[in-house]
Amino acid sequence: MYKKVLVAVNEHINSEVTGRCALHFSKACRAKFYICFIAEKDTAEESINRAQEAMGRLFVEAENLDVPVESLARAGETVREIDALVRQEGIDIVFAATRREDLVRRSYSGTVFRRLSLKLPCSVALMRVVHFGRIYPRKILVPLKATIDHIAERARFAGFLAKAFGSKVFVFHTPQPVEKFLHGEIHLTPPEWEERISPDISRFLDYLKQQDVEHEGRLLPGRASRNITIEAFAKRHDLIIMGASERSFWASLFQGNPVEEVLREAPCNLIILKPRHED
Repeated sequence: MYKKVLVAVNEHINSEVTGRCALHFSKACRAKFYICFIAEKDTAEESINRAQEAMGRLFVEAENLDVPVESLARAGETVREIDALVRQEGIDIVFAATRREDLVRRSYSGTVFRRLSLKLPCSVALMRVVHFGRIYPRKILVPLKATIDHIAERARFAGFLAKAFGSKVFVFHTPQPVEKFLHGEIHLTPPEWEERISPDISRFLDYLKQQDVEHEGRLLPGRASRNITIEAFAKRHDLIIMGASERSFWASLFQGNPVEEVLREAPCNLIILKPRHED
């Protein structure tokens, strides 16, 4: 599924941390690792030097891990140049780090990640680095909705990261409270919630089993974003993997967007995956 992995780096340290995550992911996939830096028109020379130094460190680390690696530098507009590289090299997934704008703009409107996820023909993984000292996660939290697209890719992405770092995957679902007409909310026991697990989540768990990935599931009814944040904090998870939101701007405006809320409030590192590969 992933034969060629590209990471976009810049002068900021969070992009280099994202690059190391992408590098170990590449090793687990047995994929070729591409490192790219796009110098835009007004990029300062100091920023260019820092980005090149980061590329050099990632290149050496890849060689030490026996991962096939190639380093690419271009000048131009970031999204356009990355799109050209993806199509030219046949890249399967692009890793990128969050920028400040990703944390404040609703529905990612105008952000680099939003533009990459819409334009690129491959999968995109956006990483927000919260703890620079937890680069290698041991506990990975994967929140899932009842209905999931690209189930196989989502499960394999989580599985490859788990294998890359020797991690355990915790699949987390926040179902809506069960209500019965004229009787109010019904409280179910954990086994009763398990019986109500959706077919899509069951398939996701089956894919993890096929990869021999250590995992367990947990259900907690309530508000999704709040429960995810609390679960990550209380259980000391090192990384959260979420799917990119499919909600429209207006739906996000009036109903809220769990992905955006977790992106802003996550107590640990976070990856938002926009999958492209069909099951």
